Amino acid sequence: MAKIDIDIKALLEAGVHFGHTTSRWHPKMAPYIHSKRGKGHIIDLTATVTALEEALPVITRIASEGKKVLFVCTKRQSKDMVRKAAESVDMPYVVERWMGGMLTNQKTIGVQIKKLKDLEAKMASGELANKYNKLEVQRFQEQIDSMNHVYIGIKDMDKLPGLVFVTDMITDAIAIAEANKLGIPVVAIADTNVDPRNVTYPVPGNDDALKSVQILTDYVSKAVAAGKAGAKTNEKSTEKGE
Repeated sequence: MAKIDIDIKALLEAGVHFGHTTSRWHPKMAPYIHSKRGKGHIIDLTATVTALEEALPVITRIASEGKKVLFVCTKRQSKDMVRKAAESVDMPYVVERWMGGMLTNQKTIGVQIKKLKDLEAKMASGELANKYNKLEVQRFQEQIDSMNHVYIGIKDMDKLPGLVFVTDMITDAIAIAEANKLGIPVVAIADTNVDPRNVTYPVPGNDDALKSVQILTDYVSKAVAAGKAGAKTNEKSTEKGE
């Protein structure tokens, strides 16, 4: 599969190298820190490139195997761009609220999603409108909207993902903990205030600046797209008996 070229200049221009203030740093991020500037740490972008070169082929391989990559970002300022990135490669996402057990208690979550899909089907077919008055139908619609607010991104994720991508290790620590418990690999943006040992593939970078989150998420999306493209090529070759 084609290698994804990483542009260190583009990372620099996106501000990926700007870490948090030195007073908030985590000592385990020391190997990824280049220097101090004023009151903040500067992330070593060569370490970021190395981390991406390690993580992206894994993402591509997992996508090529037909497995899902779950995008997670419940941070308000970044969630829309991450949702769009996940949708662009037809992958599941969680951007509103991480409900405890989304990975570790799939049976309960599955019951909720089935209930949601049943209500949507009955609403679409007119069954609810035929059985209930307008106020009751409105309440059903409100219930559907409320459940979609939480579950819409994983509504069609019928089994555990092959990998989880997280843009903020502190905001979405529960998602990371659940993935770790199940042995699901995690790729995450690791700013200077986190313990990179908590994820399988930490990618040193600024997790606050929109441009930084965007460019790193774009690389993940490209890796997923490459994997899906490779899977299609393999399917065609198999069909032709090559």
